[in-house]
Amino acid sequence: MTRIATSLLTNGGNLSRKYATTVADYKITWVRPEKMSYLSSEKSGDQGLEIDVKSSDFAKIYKGLPELKNASDIVKKIFTLQFLPRKETINIRRDKILELVQRHRLDQNSPEAIIAIMTNDIHQLQEYLTKYPKNTKMKVKLLETIAKRRKMLKYLRQWDYRRFEWILEKLNLVYKPLPELPYQVTRKDSLRRLTEKHYNEFVQEKLDIYKKELKKLQKDFYIEKAEKLAFIREEEIACGLQPSVSEEDIAYTKQKAKECQT
Repeated sequence: MTRIATSLLTNGGNLSRKYATTVADYKITWVRPEKMSYLSSEKSGDQGLEIDVKSSDFAKIYKGLPELKNASDIVKKIFTLQFLPRKETINIRRDKILELVQRHRLDQNSPEAIIAIMTNDIHQLQEYLTKYPKNTKMKVKLLETIAKRRKMLKYLRQWDYRRFEWILEKLNLVYKPLPELPYQVTRKDSLRRLTEKHYNEFVQEKLDIYKKELKKLQKDFYIEKAEKLAFIREEEIACGLQPSVSEEDIAYTKQKAKECQT
């Protein structure tokens, strides 16, 4: 505020005499952008996954038990996801999301599996926060998980771009990298950039000189090539063989030699 007041006092006469301009003179209107919700797909990049998990399904530990085959409907209903803790439903969804990207049946430590587990956690946290939006602890956990997954995707994009595109397609994600922060200007970094620029200019200059020398040699090369092709054709005809060089090849080589002369 002190700097602003000093500037107004110093340049007040210039403004009154129209020697200086302000932002209002350019008729620029700034509109504050709408605040993005932490539950929106634009924030996380999740476009949604169709995972078929019904409340009538059995939990993972009870699925396939022989005792449930002959049990009554009431007993079976007790062991379904409808009457079990929410954690069982989350585990089944996580396993089904993992099946989309797993390298093998027990894979849970590869980059794709870690990203899939994070995606499942993000979906569950978003679903939970829609019911309880005032839970600050879960909100912080959601934002941390989104940031960790973005970092993992960044590394995967850098080292294996094909796998990065594949996992985005499998999990229906959109990768939105964070904007680069302004860096501090240092002498060491500036010298490094100037050295790299000078090196690139030096290499390009050498390449241009070499291209000019090759272009000068093209004329003699095509003339010599046309003579040798004509000689090969004459010798093959003299020996009674089918010529491997056609008249069109010789004419094309002579045409290229004329173009190099110009």
